[in-house]
Amino acid sequence: MASSPSRASVHGSPEKFRVAVGCGVGATIETYDFIGFGTAAALYFGDAFFPGSDPLSASLMSFATLGVGFAARPLGGIIAGHLGDRIGRKPVLVSSLLLMGVATVLIGCLPTYQQVGIWAPVLLVAVRIVQGLAFGAEWGGAILMTFEHAPWRKRGLYTGITQAGFPVGLLLANLAFLLSAGLGGTLTWRVPFLLSAVLIVVGVLIRLKIDESPEFEELKDSGEVARNPILEVLRDDWRNVLRTFCLRVVETAGYAVSVTFMLSYLELDTSPTSGSLSLLALTTAAGVGILATALWGHFSDVFGRRPIYLLGCVAAVAWGVPMFLMANTGSAVLIVIAFVISYAICQNSLAGVQGAWFSELFEAKTRTAGASLAYQISAVVSGFTPMIATALYAQAGWLGPALLFSGYGVLGLVAAVLTRETWGPVQKAEVAAVERAATGKEEAVV
Repeated sequence: MASSPSRASVHGSPEKFRVAVGCGVGATIETYDFIGFGTAAALYFGDAFFPGSDPLSASLMSFATLGVGFAARPLGGIIAGHLGDRIGRKPVLVSSLLLMGVATVLIGCLPTYQQVGIWAPVLLVAVRIVQGLAFGAEWGGAILMTFEHAPWRKRGLYTGITQAGFPVGLLLANLAFLLSAGLGGTLTWRVPFLLSAVLIVVGVLIRLKIDESPEFEELKDSGEVARNPILEVLRDDWRNVLRTFCLRVVETAGYAVSVTFMLSYLELDTSPTSGSLSLLALTTAAGVGILATALWGHFSDVFGRRPIYLLGCVAAVAWGVPMFLMANTGSAVLIVIAFVISYAICQNSLAGVQGAWFSELFEAKTRTAGASLAYQISAVVSGFTPMIATALYAQAGWLGPALLFSGYGVLGLVAAVLTRETWGPVQKAEVAAVERAATGKEEAVV
Protein backbone atom coordinates (compact mmCIF):
# COMPACT_ATOMS: atom_id res chain seq x y z
CA MET A 1 0.00 0.00 0.00
CA ALA A 2 1.11 3.52 -0.66
CA SER A 3 0.46 4.35 2.99
CA SER A 4 -0.44 2.35 6.07
CA PRO A 5 -4.05 2.34 7.23
CA SER A 6 -4.90 4.13 10.45
CA ARG A 7 -8.11 3.50 12.36
CA ALA A 8 -9.57 6.73 10.99
CA SER A 9 -8.70 5.88 7.39
CA VAL A 10 -10.07 2.35 7.75
CA HIS A 11 -13.54 3.63 8.66
CA GLY A 12 -13.43 6.83 6.60
CA SER A 13 -14.55 10.31 7.61
CA PRO A 14 -18.08 11.00 8.95
CA GLU A 15 -19.03 12.83 5.75
CA LYS A 16 -17.57 10.25 3.34
CA PHE A 17 -20.79 9.66 1.40
CA ARG A 18 -21.60 13.37 1.10
CA VAL A 19 -18.11 14.02 -0.25
CA ALA A 20 -18.43 11.22 -2.82
CA VAL A 21 -21.76 12.54 -4.04
CA GLY A 22 -20.59 16.16 -3.97
CA CYS A 23 -17.49 15.36 -6.00
CA GLY A 24 -19.61 13.27 -8.33
CA VAL A 25 -21.96 16.21 -8.93
CA GLY A 26 -19.01 18.41 -9.85
CA ALA A 27 -17.65 15.69 -12.13
CA THR A 28 -21.09 15.51 -13.74
CA ILE A 29 -21.08 19.21 -14.54
CA GLU A 30 -17.53 19.29 -15.88
CA THR A 31 -18.20 16.22 -18.03
CA TYR A 32 -21.40 17.79 -19.33
CA ASP A 33 -19.32 20.75 -20.46
CA PHE A 34 -16.28 18.91 -21.82
CA ILE A 35 -17.96 15.90 -23.44
CA GLY A 36 -20.71 18.09 -24.85
CA PHE A 37 -18.02 19.64 -27.00
CA GLY A 38 -17.21 16.19 -28.41
CA THR A 39 -20.83 15.61 -29.37
CA ALA A 40 -21.06 19.04 -30.97
CA ALA A 41 -17.77 18.49 -32.81
CA ALA A 42 -19.03 15.21 -34.24
CA LEU A 43 -22.44 16.51 -35.31
CA TYR A 44 -22.44 20.31 -35.73
CA PHE A 45 -19.11 22.14 -35.59
CA GLY A 46 -17.99 21.03 -39.05
CA ASP A 47 -20.73 23.10 -40.69
CA ALA A 48 -20.67 25.97 -38.19
CA PHE A 49 -16.92 26.62 -38.05
CA PHE A 50 -15.40 24.83 -41.07
CA PRO A 51 -17.84 25.32 -44.00
CA GLY A 52 -16.87 24.85 -47.62
CA SER A 53 -15.15 21.51 -46.91
CA ASP A 54 -16.35 18.06 -47.82
CA PRO A 55 -17.92 16.20 -44.85
CA LEU A 56 -14.82 14.07 -44.16
CA SER A 57 -12.44 17.06 -44.14
CA ALA A 58 -14.81 19.06 -41.95
CA SER A 59 -14.90 16.15 -39.47
CA LEU A 60 -11.10 16.01 -39.41
CA MET A 61 -10.80 19.74 -38.66
CA SER A 62 -13.57 19.61 -36.08
CA PHE A 63 -11.91 16.69 -34.31
CA ALA A 64 -8.57 18.53 -34.41
CA THR A 65 -10.24 21.34 -32.43
CA LEU A 66 -11.56 18.71 -30.04
CA GLY A 67 -8.03 17.37 -29.63
CA VAL A 68 -6.65 20.79 -28.67
CA GLY A 69 -8.67 20.67 -25.46
CA PHE A 70 -7.26 17.26 -24.63
CA ALA A 71 -3.74 18.53 -25.35
CA ALA A 72 -4.27 21.29 -22.77
CA ARG A 73 -5.39 18.84 -20.09
CA PRO A 74 -1.86 17.76 -18.98
CA LEU A 75 -0.99 21.38 -18.17
CA GLY A 76 -4.19 21.63 -16.14
CA GLY A 77 -3.29 18.37 -14.43
CA ILE A 78 0.22 19.59 -13.63
CA ILE A 79 -1.03 22.87 -12.16
CA ALA A 80 -3.77 21.15 -10.19
CA GLY A 81 -1.46 18.38 -9.05
CA HIS A 82 1.04 20.88 -7.68
CA LEU A 83 -1.60 23.01 -5.98
CA GLY A 84 -3.58 20.01 -4.72
CA ASP A 85 -0.54 18.58 -2.95
CA ARG A 86 0.68 21.99 -1.78
CA ILE A 87 -2.41 23.94 -0.63
CA GLY A 88 -5.17 21.32 -0.60
CA ARG A 89 -7.68 19.41 -2.71
CA LYS A 90 -10.71 21.66 -2.10
CA PRO A 91 -9.46 24.93 -3.66
CA VAL A 92 -8.63 23.05 -6.85
CA LEU A 93 -12.13 21.55 -6.98
CA VAL A 94 -13.90 24.91 -6.76
CA SER A 95 -11.63 26.84 -9.13
CA SER A 96 -11.66 24.17 -11.85
CA LEU A 97 -15.45 24.13 -11.86
CA LEU A 98 -15.70 27.91 -12.18
CA LEU A 99 -13.17 28.02 -15.01
CA MET A 100 -14.96 25.27 -16.93
CA GLY A 101 -18.30 27.00 -16.53
CA VAL A 102 -17.12 30.31 -17.94
CA ALA A 103 -15.48 28.62 -20.95
CA THR A 104 -18.53 26.50 -21.73
CA VAL A 105 -20.98 29.38 -21.64
CA LEU A 106 -18.67 31.31 -23.97
CA ILE A 107 -18.83 28.46 -26.50
CA GLY A 108 -22.58 28.92 -26.61
CA CYS A 109 -22.04 32.59 -27.48
CA LEU A 110 -19.38 32.17 -30.20
CA PRO A 111 -20.01 33.59 -33.67
CA THR A 112 -19.93 31.14 -36.59
CA TYR A 113 -17.71 31.19 -39.67
CA GLN A 114 -20.51 32.81 -41.68
CA GLN A 115 -20.52 35.71 -39.20
CA VAL A 116 -16.83 36.50 -38.58
CA GLY A 117 -14.89 34.27 -40.97
CA ILE A 118 -11.59 32.78 -39.82
CA TRP A 119 -11.96 34.30 -36.35
CA ALA A 120 -14.71 31.79 -35.57
CA PRO A 121 -12.46 28.68 -35.46
CA VAL A 122 -9.71 30.73 -33.78
CA LEU A 123 -12.05 31.71 -30.94
CA LEU A 124 -13.34 28.14 -30.72
CA VAL A 125 -9.80 26.82 -30.27
CA ALA A 126 -9.00 29.46 -27.62
CA VAL A 127 -12.05 28.63 -25.51
CA ARG A 128 -11.44 24.92 -25.97
CA ILE A 129 -7.95 25.34 -24.49
CA VAL A 130 -9.47 26.92 -21.38
CA GLN A 131 -11.88 24.00 -21.14
CA GLY A 132 -8.96 21.59 -21.35
CA LEU A 133 -7.08 23.33 -18.55
CA ALA A 134 -10.14 23.21 -16.30
CA PHE A 135 -10.98 19.59 -17.01
CA GLY A 136 -7.35 18.60 -16.50
CA ALA A 137 -7.58 20.05 -13.00
CA GLU A 138 -10.87 18.34 -12.19
CA TRP A 139 -10.24 14.61 -12.00
CA GLY A 140 -7.38 14.55 -9.52
CA GLY A 141 -9.10 16.84 -7.05
CA ALA A 142 -12.48 15.08 -7.17
CA ILE A 143 -11.16 11.52 -7.02
CA LEU A 144 -8.51 12.19 -4.40
CA MET A 145 -10.95 14.03 -2.16
CA THR A 146 -13.35 11.08 -2.33
CA PHE A 147 -10.61 8.49 -1.93
CA GLU A 148 -9.16 10.12 1.16
CA HIS A 149 -12.54 10.50 2.87
CA ALA A 150 -13.68 6.93 2.05
CA PRO A 151 -13.47 3.81 4.27
CA TRP A 152 -10.52 1.66 3.23
CA ARG A 153 -12.56 -1.44 2.39
CA LYS A 154 -14.92 0.52 0.14
CA ARG A 155 -12.62 2.89 -1.67
CA GLY A 156 -13.42 1.25 -4.98
CA LEU A 157 -17.14 1.80 -4.45
CA TYR A 158 -16.83 5.38 -3.22
CA THR A 159 -14.46 6.50 -5.99
CA GLY A 160 -16.74 4.60 -8.37
CA ILE A 161 -19.62 6.80 -7.20
CA THR A 162 -17.59 9.89 -8.08
CA GLN A 163 -16.52 8.34 -11.39
CA ALA A 164 -20.21 7.70 -12.10
CA GLY A 165 -20.56 11.47 -12.30
CA PHE A 166 -18.89 11.25 -15.69
CA PRO A 167 -21.59 9.07 -17.33
CA VAL A 168 -24.22 11.26 -15.65
CA GLY A 169 -22.62 14.27 -17.34
CA LEU A 170 -22.47 12.35 -20.61
CA LEU A 171 -26.15 11.48 -20.26
CA LEU A 172 -27.21 15.06 -19.50
CA ALA A 173 -25.10 16.49 -22.33
CA ASN A 174 -26.55 14.16 -24.94
CA LEU A 175 -30.08 14.58 -23.59
CA ALA A 176 -29.61 18.32 -24.00
CA PHE A 177 -28.44 17.89 -27.60
CA LEU A 178 -31.22 15.39 -28.28
CA LEU A 179 -33.89 17.77 -26.96
CA SER A 180 -32.41 20.81 -28.71
CA ALA A 181 -32.28 19.04 -32.09
CA GLY A 182 -35.68 20.44 -33.02
CA LEU A 183 -34.74 24.07 -32.40
CA GLY A 184 -33.01 24.41 -35.74
CA GLY A 185 -30.07 26.59 -36.78
CA THR A 186 -27.24 27.30 -34.37
CA LEU A 187 -29.58 27.04 -31.37
CA THR A 188 -29.29 23.27 -31.79
CA TRP A 189 -25.78 23.39 -30.35
CA ARG A 190 -25.80 26.74 -28.51
CA VAL A 191 -28.56 25.95 -26.01
CA PRO A 192 -26.83 22.92 -24.40
CA PHE A 193 -23.71 25.01 -23.73
CA LEU A 194 -25.66 27.97 -22.37
CA LEU A 195 -27.59 25.72 -19.99
CA SER A 196 -24.28 24.97 -18.29
CA ALA A 197 -24.55 28.28 -16.42
CA VAL A 198 -27.31 26.88 -14.22
CA LEU A 199 -25.37 23.71 -13.46
CA ILE A 200 -22.23 25.61 -12.51
CA VAL A 201 -24.01 27.61 -9.79
CA VAL A 202 -25.36 24.40 -8.26
CA GLY A 203 -21.98 22.68 -8.42
CA VAL A 204 -20.02 25.50 -6.80
CA LEU A 205 -22.49 25.77 -3.92
CA ILE A 206 -22.15 22.03 -3.24
CA ARG A 207 -18.36 22.01 -3.39
CA LEU A 208 -17.98 24.99 -1.07
CA LYS A 209 -19.64 22.91 1.68
CA ILE A 210 -17.21 19.97 1.38
CA ASP A 211 -14.47 19.69 4.02
CA GLU A 212 -10.81 19.35 3.09
CA SER A 213 -9.28 15.87 2.78
CA PRO A 214 -8.39 14.43 6.23
CA GLU A 215 -5.20 12.87 4.84
CA PHE A 216 -4.04 16.22 3.48
CA GLU A 217 -4.80 17.86 6.82
CA GLU A 218 -2.63 15.20 8.53
CA LEU A 219 0.20 15.86 6.08
CA LYS A 220 -0.03 19.60 6.69
CA ASP A 221 -0.09 19.19 10.48
CA SER A 222 2.95 16.90 10.37
CA GLY A 223 4.89 19.20 8.04
CA GLU A 224 5.24 16.50 5.37
CA VAL A 225 3.64 18.44 2.50
CA ALA A 226 5.81 18.05 -0.60
CA ARG A 227 7.68 21.18 -1.68
CA ASN A 228 7.59 20.29 -5.37
CA PRO A 229 5.16 17.39 -5.87
CA ILE A 230 5.58 17.12 -9.65
CA LEU A 231 9.37 16.88 -9.52
CA GLU A 232 9.27 14.47 -6.60
CA VAL A 233 6.85 12.06 -8.24
CA LEU A 234 8.76 12.13 -11.53
CA ARG A 235 12.03 11.52 -9.73
CA ASP A 236 10.91 8.87 -7.25
CA ASP A 237 7.85 7.26 -8.83
CA TRP A 238 8.13 7.68 -12.60
CA ARG A 239 7.45 3.99 -13.22
CA ASN A 240 4.00 4.26 -11.68
CA VAL A 241 3.36 7.40 -13.72
CA LEU A 242 4.22 5.47 -16.90
CA ARG A 243 2.11 2.45 -15.93
CA THR A 244 -0.86 4.60 -15.00
CA PHE A 245 -0.55 6.46 -18.29
CA CYS A 246 -0.82 3.21 -20.25
CA LEU A 247 -3.69 1.96 -18.09
CA ARG A 248 -5.57 5.17 -18.69
CA VAL A 249 -5.01 5.27 -22.46
CA VAL A 250 -6.99 2.10 -23.12
CA GLU A 251 -10.04 3.58 -21.38
CA THR A 252 -10.04 7.15 -22.65
CA ALA A 253 -8.75 6.49 -26.18
CA GLY A 254 -11.09 3.53 -26.46
CA TYR A 255 -13.95 5.89 -25.63
CA ALA A 256 -12.71 8.26 -28.33
CA VAL A 257 -13.06 5.51 -30.94
CA SER A 258 -16.20 3.74 -29.72
CA VAL A 259 -18.20 6.87 -28.90
CA THR A 260 -16.77 10.13 -30.27
CA PHE A 261 -15.62 8.74 -33.62
CA MET A 262 -18.57 6.36 -33.85
CA LEU A 263 -21.02 9.28 -33.72
CA SER A 264 -19.31 10.80 -36.74
CA TYR A 265 -18.91 7.43 -38.48
CA LEU A 266 -22.62 6.74 -38.35
CA GLU A 267 -23.18 10.07 -40.10
CA LEU A 268 -20.46 9.51 -42.73
CA ASP A 269 -21.59 5.98 -43.47
CA THR A 270 -24.29 5.32 -46.04
CA SER A 271 -26.46 3.38 -43.59
CA PRO A 272 -29.84 5.00 -42.83
CA THR A 273 -28.86 6.33 -39.44
CA SER A 274 -29.81 9.80 -38.20
CA GLY A 275 -28.04 11.96 -35.65
CA SER A 276 -31.01 11.49 -33.33
CA LEU A 277 -30.52 7.71 -33.32
CA SER A 278 -26.81 8.13 -32.53
CA LEU A 279 -27.59 10.43 -29.63
CA LEU A 280 -30.31 8.07 -28.41
CA ALA A 281 -27.86 5.16 -28.45
CA LEU A 282 -25.26 7.15 -26.54
CA THR A 283 -27.84 8.42 -24.06
CA THR A 284 -28.97 4.84 -23.37
CA ALA A 285 -25.37 3.71 -22.88
CA ALA A 286 -24.68 6.59 -20.51
CA GLY A 287 -27.76 5.74 -18.44
CA VAL A 288 -26.58 2.14 -18.04
CA GLY A 289 -23.05 3.37 -17.38
CA ILE A 290 -24.06 5.34 -14.28
CA LEU A 291 -24.83 2.16 -12.35
CA ALA A 292 -22.15 0.12 -14.13
CA THR A 293 -19.32 2.45 -13.09
CA ALA A 294 -20.16 2.26 -9.38
CA LEU A 295 -20.65 -1.52 -9.61
CA TRP A 296 -17.28 -2.07 -11.26
CA GLY A 297 -15.71 -0.02 -8.45
CA HIS A 298 -17.48 -2.22 -5.91
CA PHE A 299 -16.31 -5.38 -7.69
CA SER A 300 -12.73 -4.11 -7.37
CA ASP A 301 -13.24 -3.96 -3.58
CA VAL A 302 -14.34 -7.61 -3.64
CA PHE A 303 -12.00 -9.17 -6.23
CA GLY A 304 -9.10 -6.70 -6.37
CA ARG A 305 -8.18 -3.87 -8.72
CA ARG A 306 -6.10 -5.75 -11.25
CA PRO A 307 -8.50 -8.66 -12.06
CA ILE A 308 -11.30 -6.24 -12.97
CA TYR A 309 -8.95 -4.15 -15.09
CA LEU A 310 -7.64 -7.22 -16.91
CA LEU A 311 -11.23 -8.22 -17.68
CA GLY A 312 -11.98 -4.80 -19.16
CA CYS A 313 -8.84 -4.82 -21.31
CA VAL A 314 -9.57 -8.31 -22.67
CA ALA A 315 -13.08 -7.13 -23.55
CA ALA A 316 -11.63 -4.14 -25.42
CA VAL A 317 -9.24 -6.34 -27.42
CA ALA A 318 -12.07 -8.64 -28.49
CA TRP A 319 -14.70 -5.97 -29.16
CA GLY A 320 -13.14 -3.78 -31.90
CA VAL A 321 -14.33 -5.67 -34.99
CA PRO A 322 -17.74 -6.85 -33.65
CA MET A 323 -18.53 -3.27 -32.61
CA PHE A 324 -18.25 -1.97 -36.17
CA LEU A 325 -19.96 -5.00 -37.67
CA MET A 326 -22.99 -4.27 -35.50
CA ALA A 327 -22.92 -0.56 -36.40
CA ASN A 328 -22.69 -1.40 -40.12
CA THR A 329 -26.02 -3.25 -40.04
CA GLY A 330 -27.89 0.04 -39.71
CA SER A 331 -30.19 -1.66 -37.20
CA ALA A 332 -31.29 0.75 -34.47
CA VAL A 333 -31.42 -2.03 -31.88
CA LEU A 334 -27.95 -3.36 -32.71
CA ILE A 335 -26.46 0.13 -32.73
CA VAL A 336 -27.87 0.83 -29.25
CA ILE A 337 -26.53 -2.53 -28.00
CA ALA A 338 -23.11 -1.76 -29.49
CA PHE A 339 -22.94 1.57 -27.67
CA VAL A 340 -24.02 -0.05 -24.38
CA ILE A 341 -21.36 -2.79 -24.60
CA SER A 342 -18.66 -0.31 -25.62
CA TYR A 343 -19.44 2.05 -22.77
CA ALA A 344 -20.81 0.00 -19.86
CA ILE A 345 -18.36 -2.89 -20.23
CA CYS A 346 -15.25 -1.86 -22.15
CA GLN A 347 -15.05 1.67 -20.75
CA ASN A 348 -16.82 1.66 -17.38
CA SER A 349 -15.06 -1.48 -16.13
CA LEU A 350 -11.81 0.48 -16.38
CA ALA A 351 -13.09 3.87 -15.21
CA GLY A 352 -14.75 2.32 -12.15
CA VAL A 353 -11.43 0.91 -10.94
CA GLN A 354 -9.13 3.83 -11.80
CA GLY A 355 -10.08 6.10 -8.91
CA ALA A 356 -9.00 3.62 -6.24
CA TRP A 357 -6.17 1.85 -8.07
CA PHE A 358 -4.41 4.96 -9.36
CA SER A 359 -4.69 6.66 -5.96
CA GLU A 360 -3.29 3.64 -4.12
CA LEU A 361 -0.23 3.52 -6.36
CA PHE A 362 1.10 6.86 -5.06
CA GLU A 363 2.12 8.22 -1.66
CA ALA A 364 -0.29 10.72 -0.09
CA LYS A 365 2.13 13.65 -0.35
CA THR A 366 2.46 13.30 -4.15
CA ARG A 367 -0.81 11.51 -4.86
CA THR A 368 -2.59 14.35 -6.65
CA ALA A 369 0.47 15.17 -8.74
CA GLY A 370 1.19 11.56 -9.73
CA ALA A 371 -2.35 10.44 -10.48
CA SER A 372 -3.33 13.68 -12.24
CA LEU A 373 -0.17 13.81 -14.35
CA ALA A 374 -0.53 10.29 -15.71
CA TYR A 375 -4.28 10.60 -16.11
CA GLN A 376 -4.15 13.83 -18.07
CA ILE A 377 -1.09 13.12 -20.24
CA SER A 378 -3.00 10.15 -21.60
CA ALA A 379 -5.72 12.60 -22.63
CA VAL A 380 -3.42 13.90 -25.37
CA VAL A 381 -3.54 10.49 -27.03
CA SER A 382 -7.29 10.19 -26.65
CA GLY A 383 -7.90 13.77 -27.75
CA PHE A 384 -6.43 13.20 -31.18
CA THR A 385 -7.71 9.63 -31.49
CA PRO A 386 -10.98 10.61 -33.28
CA MET A 387 -8.88 12.43 -35.87
CA ILE A 388 -6.56 9.42 -36.22
CA ALA A 389 -9.56 7.09 -36.48
CA THR A 390 -11.08 9.31 -39.19
CA ALA A 391 -7.82 9.24 -41.17
CA LEU A 392 -7.63 5.44 -40.82
CA TYR A 393 -11.21 5.17 -41.99
CA ALA A 394 -10.38 7.25 -45.06
CA GLN A 395 -7.54 4.86 -45.93
CA ALA A 396 -8.77 1.44 -44.80
CA GLY A 397 -12.50 1.74 -44.15
CA TRP A 398 -14.07 0.72 -40.84
CA LEU A 399 -11.43 -1.94 -40.18
CA GLY A 400 -8.82 0.76 -39.47
CA PRO A 401 -10.55 2.31 -36.42
CA ALA A 402 -11.71 -1.16 -35.31
CA LEU A 403 -8.12 -2.40 -35.08
CA LEU A 404 -7.07 0.86 -33.43
CA PHE A 405 -9.63 0.23 -30.68
CA SER A 406 -8.35 -3.32 -30.13
CA GLY A 407 -4.75 -2.09 -30.21
CA TYR A 408 -5.44 0.23 -27.30
CA GLY A 409 -6.86 -2.79 -25.46
CA VAL A 410 -3.59 -4.67 -25.96
CA LEU A 411 -1.62 -1.73 -24.52
CA GLY A 412 -3.84 -1.66 -21.44
CA LEU A 413 -3.61 -5.42 -21.02
CA VAL A 414 0.19 -5.33 -20.93
CA ALA A 415 0.18 -2.40 -18.49
CA ALA A 416 -2.29 -4.14 -16.16
CA VAL A 417 -0.10 -7.26 -16.04
CA LEU A 418 2.95 -5.13 -15.15
CA THR A 419 1.22 -3.01 -12.46
CA ARG A 420 1.14 -4.24 -8.86
CA GLU A 421 -2.09 -5.12 -7.10
CA THR A 422 -2.92 -2.64 -4.33
CA TRP A 423 -5.96 -4.39 -2.85
CA GLY A 424 -5.06 -8.04 -2.64
CA PRO A 425 -4.98 -10.52 0.28
CA VAL A 426 -1.96 -8.83 1.92
CA GLN A 427 -3.57 -5.39 1.97
CA LYS A 428 -6.91 -6.75 3.17
CA ALA A 429 -5.18 -8.62 6.00
CA GLU A 430 -3.37 -5.42 7.04
CA VAL A 431 -6.67 -3.55 7.27
CA ALA A 432 -8.27 -6.43 9.18
CA ALA A 433 -5.43 -6.28 11.72
CA VAL A 434 -6.01 -2.57 12.29
CA GLU A 435 -9.74 -3.21 12.74
CA ARG A 436 -9.08 -5.99 15.30
CA ALA A 437 -6.64 -3.80 17.22
CA ALA A 438 -9.15 -0.94 17.29
CA THR A 439 -11.92 -3.27 18.50
CA GLY A 440 -9.67 -4.70 21.21
CA LYS A 441 -8.83 -1.25 22.54
CA GLU A 442 -12.50 -0.29 22.65
CA GLU A 443 -13.37 -3.48 24.55
CA ALA A 444 -10.52 -2.86 27.01
CA VAL A 445 -11.81 0.65 27.72
CA VAL A 446 -15.30 -0.70 28.34
